[in-house]
Amino acid sequence: MTNSDSRFLPGLELSRALYEEAVRPILREAFPGLRHAAARIGGGSEVLGFDTPRSADHEWGPRLELFLTPEDRAEHGARLHDVLAHRLPKHVRGWPTHFQESGNPLDPVGRMQATDGPVNHRVDLHNVDEWAAAHLGLHAADAEPSVNEWLAMPQQRLAETTGGMVFHDEPGTLTALRRTLAWYPDQVWRYVLACQWQRISQEEAFVGRCAESGDDIGSAVVAGRLVRDLMRLCLLLDRRYVPYSKWLGSSFGRLPVADSLTPSLRGALTAPDHPTREKHLCDAYEAVATLHNATGLTALLDPTRRPYHSRPFLVLHAERFAQALARTLTHPALRERPLVGGVDQWSDSTDLLRQPRAVRAAVDAPQ
Repeated sequence: MTNSDSRFLPGLELSRALYEEAVRPILREAFPGLRHAAARIGGGSEVLGFDTPRSADHEWGPRLELFLTPEDRAEHGARLHDVLAHRLPKHVRGWPTHFQESGNPLDPVGRMQATDGPVNHRVDLHNVDEWAAAHLGLHAADAEPSVNEWLAMPQQRLAETTGGMVFHDEPGTLTALRRTLAWYPDQVWRYVLACQWQRISQEEAFVGRCAESGDDIGSAVVAGRLVRDLMRLCLLLDRRYVPYSKWLGSSFGRLPVADSLTPSLRGALTAPDHPTREKHLCDAYEAVATLHNATGLTALLDPTRRPYHSRPFLVLHAERFAQALARTLTHPALRERPLVGGVDQWSDSTDLLRQPRAVRAAVDAPQ
């Protein structure tokens, strides 16, 4: 930890202070009447509410996104950045506004920096359309995304867009974008849920088959994958975007079901043998199947464990839930689409998911 631990405060609070105590007064004086939005969204643990003192060692501090109209950004952007560099205070709430090239507001041993001259600040200037295109791959921020656009947006990016905090939005375009993306349209939600159940169905019998073949470590690895998919499914059932792996457990822990389901999930992960592993997984399957039934998205399905055909393994047969959801799809772009899901249901490559154009091309490819 750094020696700043004692003065740590949540990053969103720090960003609000940066705007209200420093940036907004400068805008009022130097750019009176400039219509803008101010927010802390995008990348960063603080946007999802998971920042800790450890976060202060990289890309964390008094940060802000300012959104201008395209015309105002073209006319005032360079001068605005320069004015802020020369007029921002050196610290906000005890934290330096000057960032090193590494993106760290502290020096390598965690001490507060001092700087002479202009501040290398992290008040980033955008317009909403360009930000939505770069961050999400959207063609137009003010239009309802197409089915393919929804499926091409990684849930981590959707969480970064709809999370965080907006401190001011006179134009209203950023707020409108966040409202549009707050959650999937009903048909897309049903499709993504069906695909998540389908993932589980593909591997639930492998826990037993690996063990039967003498591959206990393989059985444990498959169990871990199933636990991950069940956690992701629980988030989707609760209408919450699934973050990437670093924050999956933290996000799951905030769900109402987490306290009751965690013992089964942990038991599956730590089980010393296949029978114990299978019991815990089946307990979890039944709990999540009951959650599914409570949504009313399909007719009630039997949530109990059952044999895997003639083999001596107990499973849920999760494809029953995938197929039931698929039968509720009426949107022509989804009705005949294979149950492969959104981009982060078939790829967890960070390098791919950070490239909106590449993701969109993959999603748009013929199925």
